[in-house]
Amino acid sequence: MTEHALMPSLCDRPASDPRQRLRLITQVGFFVLFVLAPVFDWLRYDLTAGHAWFLGMEWHAGLEDFSAGRVSAGEAAGNILLRVFLPIVGAGAVLIGVAWRWGRLYCGWLCPHFSVVETINRAMRRATGKPSVWDKRALPPFEPDGTPIRIDRRWWGVTVPLAVGFAFVWAVVLLTYLLPPVEVYGNLIAGTPTRNQFIFITAATVVLSLEFLFARHLFCRFACAVGLFQSLAWVGNRRAMVVGFERQRAGDCASCHSACDHVCPMRLKPRTLKAGMFTCTQCAQCVSACATTQRDNPDGPLLQWVRGAAAEANEAPVLPVQGPPRRR
Repeated sequence: MTEHALMPSLCDRPASDPRQRLRLITQVGFFVLFVLAPVFDWLRYDLTAGHAWFLGMEWHAGLEDFSAGRVSAGEAAGNILLRVFLPIVGAGAVLIGVAWRWGRLYCGWLCPHFSVVETINRAMRRATGKPSVWDKRALPPFEPDGTPIRIDRRWWGVTVPLAVGFAFVWAVVLLTYLLPPVEVYGNLIAGTPTRNQFIFITAATVVLSLEFLFARHLFCRFACAVGLFQSLAWVGNRRAMVVGFERQRAGDCASCHSACDHVCPMRLKPRTLKAGMFTCTQCAQCVSACATTQRDNPDGPLLQWVRGAAAEANEAPVLPVQGPPRRR
């Protein structure tokens, strides 16, 4: 099997569900936005000029006027409040508000890091049979629809360069959020990056390569502040959207190979209570997998998104049926 034959299946994902096709579009679109935002000055902070850019306009905190004596200390403090803190708090409030109601939609549908996590998961599964080197057991060698997955160690020749390539792109893009993109890309094309640029890109590429290969799930689950605050908001709302499991039909799962567990990019168990799904990204891959494996079941899939009273009922544990009390 040649590398050329391996590459087309790299982007394969369970996209029979229109929801997954839409998610792929939003992920690709946001990754492109992540790369191009500093190029067009949509969002970045220029260390050289000493001010930020937002939607093509210069964004000053007003400290220059204070340093020049044109405004008082009170006016400078007001400028910082209006131009720095309020926009940050506002953006954070929108993010937390969405998470409170719908969960970590940003992570599962937009985040450029999570799209890398999923891509490397699929490549690593081809190489090892496992989406992560830390998984103890290999997954079944087929997709939820029964399509076989051929495990081949030569996929390491795709997985490692893919992780390093993504790391390099991330390193360069992150640098363009701090320095003029024309300068960064111009120096790279000419092969003449400055000493500091070379050190930053090299160090970031090494660190991100290791993270993408060995710790990408750990970062999303324990180290990402954006994801953590979304999760905290989500679990605080018992009526928030959650993957619901029809436990009274759990016997129907006997005909399945736990496809919902195997497709989860965060390595969670979707049929557990909400507390066990703290880092769920609402990617709905488990929902799509269940719909595929239960496509011939007249009662339909056992997993689906639920909200409100249905979410509260799903969170309540099912108690075992008790018999009559024993006589002493």
